[in-house]
Amino acid sequence: MSANNSPIASRIADITTPGWARSLAIALRAVFVVLSMAVLVQALIVVQARPQDLVSGFHGMVDIVRRSMPPDFSALPDVAWPTLETLDIGLFGTVMGIILALPLSVLAAANVTPSRWLYYLARGVIGFTRSVPDLVWALLFVTAVGLGPFPGGLALAVHSVGMLGRLFAETIENMDMSPIDALSLTGASRMQVFTHGVVPSVLPALAGIGLYRLDENIRSSLVLGFVGAGGIGFQLLTAMNLFQYRQVSLLLIIVFVIVFLAERLSAICRERLA
Repeated sequence: MSANNSPIASRIADITTPGWARSLAIALRAVFVVLSMAVLVQALIVVQARPQDLVSGFHGMVDIVRRSMPPDFSALPDVAWPTLETLDIGLFGTVMGIILALPLSVLAAANVTPSRWLYYLARGVIGFTRSVPDLVWALLFVTAVGLGPFPGGLALAVHSVGMLGRLFAETIENMDMSPIDALSLTGASRMQVFTHGVVPSVLPALAGIGLYRLDENIRSSLVLGFVGAGGIGFQLLTAMNLFQYRQVSLLLIIVFVIVFLAERLSAICRERLA
C-alpha cells in the first residue's frame, strides 16, 4: 500500500484540510442526497405509483393465470410458422444492420475516417437511426409495404444501424493503431490498410457485438408483431384480444424458450470469439 493511500495519510489530510472545505464537501453531499430524493419523488408522482392498486387488483391477475392453465399445446402446429418468422425477422434485421453499419462505422471513427465532414455525416445518420424507436420504424414500414414480417425486418435493420454503428465506431476508435501506422509507412493504400490492418484488429470484437445485437433483435421482433409486423407477437396480440388465455400461455412459453436459447447461443459464440 502506498503512503498516499494509507489510513494515516488520509487522517493527516483530513486534519490539514481547512474547516470551510470540509463543511463545503458535507454541504455538497447533503445537496446531492436531497436532489436525488427529489428526483425519485417526482418520478413516483409522474408515474402515479399506487401500490395499493396492485394489491387490490392481485385477484384479477390470479384469475387470468388460472384461466391460462393448462397451456393449449394442441395449437402448437399453428404457431410453428410464426415462431420461424420471429427468428428470421431478428436474423434479417441483424444481418442487414451489420452490412449497413460497417461502412458507416468506418466513416464515423475519428482515427480512420477520410474526412471530417464524412465523420459528422456518418455520426448524424447513426444518431438519427438510433434515436427513432424500432416500433416507430415498424409503423412506418408497415404503412409503406403492408403487414407481415418484412416491415419488421426492415425496422430492426434500420434501428440496428444506429446501435451497431455507434458500437462499431467506438471499437475502431479504441483499437491499437500500431499496425495501421506500420502499413501506412510501407505505402499501403487506404483499402489495403483497412483490409489488412483494421479488419483483423477489430473483427473479433465486432463479431461479438453483432451476436449480442442478434440476441436483442430476436427479443425486439416479438414486440414488433404488436404493430402488424408478423411473428409470434402478432399471434400473441390476437390471442389476448380474443381472450384465448390458454393459447397466450403457450405463446409465452415459446417466447421464453426462444429468448433463452438465443441468449445462450449468443453467449457461447461470444466466448469462442473472445
